[in-house]
Amino acid sequence: MQTHLTGELAALSAAFLWALASVVYARIQASPLAINLGKGIVAIALLTLTLIFQGGLAPDLPSHSLLLLLLSGAIGIGFGDSVYLAALRALGARRTLLFEALAPPLAAVLALLFLNEELSSWAWLGMSLTIAGVTWVISERSSQLQEQGRDRRWGIVYALLASMAQASGAVLSRAALVDTPLSPTWGAFLRLCSGVFVLVLWGLGQGKLRSWVLELRSQHLLRQLCLAAFGGTYLGIWLQQISLKYAEAGIAQTLTATSPLFVLPIAIWLGERVSIRAWLGAATAVTGVALLLWLQ
Repeated sequence: MQTHLTGELAALSAAFLWALASVVYARIQASPLAINLGKGIVAIALLTLTLIFQGGLAPDLPSHSLLLLLLSGAIGIGFGDSVYLAALRALGARRTLLFEALAPPLAAVLALLFLNEELSSWAWLGMSLTIAGVTWVISERSSQLQEQGRDRRWGIVYALLASMAQASGAVLSRAALVDTPLSPTWGAFLRLCSGVFVLVLWGLGQGKLRSWVLELRSQHLLRQLCLAAFGGTYLGIWLQQISLKYAEAGIAQTLTATSPLFVLPIAIWLGERVSIRAWLGAATAVTGVALLLWLQ
């Protein structure tokens, strides 16, 4: 039996796991696209075992819903992650993460246009506060990072495309899941398969697929990758699918964008200092989350 806040709590749980996984991914010495491909393959293997253990066959999904879900994975995971990594190289972490704050309102607008999901004024206020708080935290936490990249114009294009891909992927997944018997586990599996397929085509097209695979042969790297993929990709995307099935796309996308807030206690645990500004930004975002959870 699903509770009223199933989708919202799943989104926050996914954000927490993505924050933990980001700490691990930051320590992995490999190219970002190789990591992206590796974590996708690991997560697909884990989801396959889960589906076998559950013993359920794939549901008879309408062809249009299947197409929407595959498009969601291709756009959100395959294409979206690729242009996000390109934006990181061109703009640096601070500006790229600031652009990522555009994804939740974009998802809400797309859901309004294509799914007729109308949010209350309280929900819009909660989204605004959450995005503002997350943006404040990200800008403060990243301000000491060295900006890299020469072509900032292309970086802005990549960052905007990444935000649009995330929002579009979320809305497509929501449209595929909301009125179908497809479980979030199958939804996550199909999205990841589609995303990895796009990455394989990307690697073949660039002639770099073999080099990506060779990067992943280190046993130490594989241990780190499996740990991060288990929490951040296998559980994280599964929880994201739950959130998109049971919560409006804009709200789910906003709550999953709170990962930077969970990084603050992790940073303290790792011995870093967190400023008052960061805590004020976190408090603003938590206020927005409270509005989304309790005052809709």
